[in-house]
Amino acid sequence: MELYAILKLIWAALLCVLFIGLGLMVGMDMGVGTLLHFVGRNDGERRTALNIIGPHWDGNQVWFILGGGAIFAAFPTLYATSFSVFYVVMILLLFSMILRPVAFEYRSKADSKLWRASWDWVFLISGFLPMFIYGAAFGNILEGVGYHFGWNGQYYQDSSFFSYLLNPFVILCGLMSVSLSVYQGGVMLMIRSEDPIYSRARTYAQRGGILAIILFAVGGLFISRMKGFVLTAPVDPAMPANPLHGQEVAQIAGAWLHNYAAHPALWLLPVLGFASMVLGVLAVRAHNGGLAWWVGLGSWIGTIGTVGAAMFPFLMPSTTAPNQSLTIWNSTASAYGLSCMLVVALIFVPLILCYTSWCYYVMRGKVRTADIIHDSHSY
Repeated sequence: MELYAILKLIWAALLCVLFIGLGLMVGMDMGVGTLLHFVGRNDGERRTALNIIGPHWDGNQVWFILGGGAIFAAFPTLYATSFSVFYVVMILLLFSMILRPVAFEYRSKADSKLWRASWDWVFLISGFLPMFIYGAAFGNILEGVGYHFGWNGQYYQDSSFFSYLLNPFVILCGLMSVSLSVYQGGVMLMIRSEDPIYSRARTYAQRGGILAIILFAVGGLFISRMKGFVLTAPVDPAMPANPLHGQEVAQIAGAWLHNYAAHPALWLLPVLGFASMVLGVLAVRAHNGGLAWWVGLGSWIGTIGTVGAAMFPFLMPSTTAPNQSLTIWNSTASAYGLSCMLVVALIFVPLILCYTSWCYYVMRGKVRTADIIHDSHSY
């Protein structure tokens, strides 16, 4: 296999890693924001929950930036097309993400119940909405998106906002992402809080995990019956980044299971996802927050890995012009660009993992409401 093709595969794998990191780390913070109004019954308890993620939430946003940056630099055609297709959704996502740091900074600036209650709802919206959109995006690309390219490479959108956001499978995927986020956020609160926040967080972590199990199973039934996409003729993995030529694609019912039929070992991914969710719920019930947190990583690996294995090599298939679907082979940057980025990734991704681990180690331990109430410098 040519070096260019190998680089494409490496960056496809790295993209999955970044998506997993985004779901786990950003999802955890978003989950705490979603639960804030429910685990905290008074201002002191809600401030405690915010201070649990306060030292980490902005650092965790690095995964969000890395994911977008990787798509922009490694898969520029995918970046341009997807951000155009999901333009309205991206505006909603950015708006909710902008509200989040504002809420952190301004919530405690005024000693007013109405003021702080309003920002608490902002935390819920800015926690729920991004994770819902994150999951819904995976649902959209599994179903295929209505777009095509003109003879000159110009992009044309063939589907509306409501057709690609509001349908049962996409909503299911969005809720699946939110449920894993709630689970991870609840577990984080279990690890670093005391009663009564601990007990409430434990309850919601269990509910989030159970809902994720149900939605994962139902989503599997959807995928097994929906029309997927498959290459009907061999392609050159080292082909240039041109979606107008070089591939023949058909849309066939059950096509997303073809890779699993050809490579049975891939079934380990959905098994990992399902088993991790079940073990996570059991760990929460057993009051083992540390194990539950790490098992949450397995849930994200299994979930995103299942989607990636089913879709390979597709990145964003087109329902109106299947032959123009974006794949790993036809939407990447140049070999030189991928090589330079790989060197940067090999340096900075381990560095990010190291400083993130160090931050969590330094800030370990319980956050107590009594201490937060008397600390004017906390959130």
